[in-house]
Amino acid sequence: MYDEILTNYHIYNNYMEKNNLLGILNDWNFWKKDLASGIRRNSYLTVLEKMLPSQQVKIITGARRSGKSFLMRQLAKKLIASGVDKKNILIVNFEDPGFVNLSTDLLSQIFNAYLESQTPKGTIYLFLDEIQEVPRWEKWVRTTQELAKANLVLSGSNSKLLSGELATVLTGRHLDVTVMPLSFQEFLNFKNLTIKNNSDLIAKNVKLKKLFQEFSEFGSFPIVVLEEEKKKELLLNYYDDTVNRDLIKRYKIRKTEKLKSLANFYLSNISSPITFNSAGQFLQMSAETTERFSGYLEASYLVFFLKRFSYKFKEQEKSPRKVYAVDTGIANTIGFRFSPNLGKLAENIVFLELKRRSYLNPFLAIYYWKSLADEEVDFVIKEDTIIKELIQVCWNLSDIKTKKREIKALLKAMAEFKLKSGLIITEDFEGEENYDGKKVRYVSLKRWLLKL
Repeated sequence: MYDEILTNYHIYNNYMEKNNLLGILNDWNFWKKDLASGIRRNSYLTVLEKMLPSQQVKIITGARRSGKSFLMRQLAKKLIASGVDKKNILIVNFEDPGFVNLSTDLLSQIFNAYLESQTPKGTIYLFLDEIQEVPRWEKWVRTTQELAKANLVLSGSNSKLLSGELATVLTGRHLDVTVMPLSFQEFLNFKNLTIKNNSDLIAKNVKLKKLFQEFSEFGSFPIVVLEEEKKKELLLNYYDDTVNRDLIKRYKIRKTEKLKSLANFYLSNISSPITFNSAGQFLQMSAETTERFSGYLEASYLVFFLKRFSYKFKEQEKSPRKVYAVDTGIANTIGFRFSPNLGKLAENIVFLELKRRSYLNPFLAIYYWKSLADEEVDFVIKEDTIIKELIQVCWNLSDIKTKKREIKALLKAMAEFKLKSGLIITEDFEGEENYDGKKVRYVSLKRWLLKL
């Protein structure tokens, strides 16, 4: 009698557990309803569509709230439009509060409940969103891939977690896409403004200028862009989520105030050179702890560090690095400032655009350049083994001394790399000047971002 009661109890519990799981999954899938998939981001979708036929695991990384979940939905929607049965697509969002005690056992339960309820036939497309929330998920993913149970697409908010830890179990078996907050072109698309050519640029200049101010001040996280009010509150929440969930919880950090101080220090000093030693001294931390915490901050996509160009690897590693924020809105909201520093913001915006391009072109690398006489060029663009371009960012060229300094550094770098032209990105000054056979081009930041 007791055994029968126990058996019935387990059957009832399993039934309830399966029903609960299916209830959660129904919320995230297209099986019974259409789901909002946001505004299409074609540059990423094109790359993902090309990757999709591969049997390798597809990995979407990027900062929290940069749009990874919506990209997954957009990709799933494209599959459905191409004729794939809705039942052959499973989307699991591991940030859903309904999932408790996340584990590989739960992964198996979710997958089995899906198979039983939907009975898919043919290729299964399995989207696992924010997979890093599940401890020891890597082996489950590897087994699923090796047994060809599903075509896997994963997302996560930590670069090292997905490119480093997964690489140990999936060597050479994964393809990566890194998603950034919106580019300026995408930002304008979200704002329903189209700039197709130079005529549009001139005709819509007043509206364009106003939107660029918003882009610079509040950044370009998709939901922040669409939100009319409470933009700063959203940015504060994003920052807190990243620090508390992707850093403190993930790395079990005890010196939480030191970590937050370091993040604040970097976000207050965007577009500036730093060393881990000097940052550590300022914050009364060891250089070792500062470097370790800085690695965590970069892995979570909160900040980026740009190395100085050198043909010697050791010199690259030892030189100061320039720090940039993942989003100017985050820097403006969290960083300490007395007044807007438009030059620093402009340089950060240029860096982010170059970073986007480098993510979409694996042969592209970005550095800054500095001479022995401390002349500096903001960006050196290397493609494969060739230095392709030098870019200087100078927001305001009205000061003659500033202009001479920027041009002098650019010309010196052009001579070193044997380039015949260099670019200076400005607020609105445009034109071209020649210096002893070398061409210096000036272009407005808005025009450069729009690739006109």
